[in-house]
Amino acid sequence: MSKGLPETRTDAAMSELVPEPRPKPAVPMKPIGINPNLLGYIGIDTIIEQMRKKTMKTGFDFNIMVVGQSGLGKSTLVNTLFKSQVSRKASSWNREEKIPKTVEIKAIGHVIEEGGVKMKLTVIDTPGFGDQINNENCWEPIEKYINEQYEKFLKEEVNIARKKRIPDTRVHCCLYFISPTGHSLRPLDLEFMKHLSKVVNIIPVIAKADTMTLEEKSEFKQRVRKELEVNGIEFYPQKEFDEDLEDKTENDKIRQESMPFAVVGSDKEYQVNGKRVLGRKTPWGIIEVENLNHCEFALLRDFVIRTHLQDLKEVTHNIHYETYRAKRLNDNGGLPPVSVDTEESHDSNP
Repeated sequence: MSKGLPETRTDAAMSELVPEPRPKPAVPMKPIGINPNLLGYIGIDTIIEQMRKKTMKTGFDFNIMVVGQSGLGKSTLVNTLFKSQVSRKASSWNREEKIPKTVEIKAIGHVIEEGGVKMKLTVIDTPGFGDQINNENCWEPIEKYINEQYEKFLKEEVNIARKKRIPDTRVHCCLYFISPTGHSLRPLDLEFMKHLSKVVNIIPVIAKADTMTLEEKSEFKQRVRKELEVNGIEFYPQKEFDEDLEDKTENDKIRQESMPFAVVGSDKEYQVNGKRVLGRKTPWGIIEVENLNHCEFALLRDFVIRTHLQDLKEVTHNIHYETYRAKRLNDNGGLPPVSVDTEESHDSNP
């Protein structure tokens, strides 16, 4: 009897230690397909409309550079692209006159408004190259200009009392014009693009594509893509910057089929089947600029303006500018280049 007492006490003690079973908490259902009438509308989706309104108020900048040898219609194509006389704009020049030849790098600003959205477009016109006796390092002035725009932005950015909205003169896109030889790229073209592709988004364009047959055009496009790949020249959209599978699928199609865009530029109008169209008159008929059966101008326009304009700006800021910024700060010992001495010494560099 006495031996059994401790056991009884132990059992009692154990029963006191064991907690009473609690009811299991209800598992919340996944918030999928919740009726908004039950919880009330939050309004997260209005951020898109907010951003749209802000963009409509402030507008945005887009800076495009045209590069290539003389006589490829660089200025004409840009005028066609934005349906405005934005390149070589001058009060003394009209549509019927021949566009004057570019002799120096020149930035021309133009405000375009559509659907309440304002875009400050700047076209950077560059002198034609390749027809001089000595073409050595002829890309240097253009590369220097691109880097100078990064430098301007950097100096504004590191100011203690910086502007609320920093003027953006950085080159977002460079249309590189290729001569429609039908053979292969010139060594000068390869060298030029190799240097520029490291500092700016390059989009290769075959100019005056109506001088080639459809077969010649297709073969030339394939040859250009192959030569660019063999020489390690990355054109936009660069493979390494594809953000997801959807981006990769879409951009692969552009890289493997569309690039380089074979285009025809013209800012003259003609009557075709009762409609006014932009085109180029030839002995065998009118080459319609926006007709996909005639050239790929419409594809280029949609690519640059309607589907990839924002991405061109983002890659410029997040990749090319960041690369320049990191190098400048590293070269300067991590200090921002704000002093006058720094500015003068940089501007004196070739």
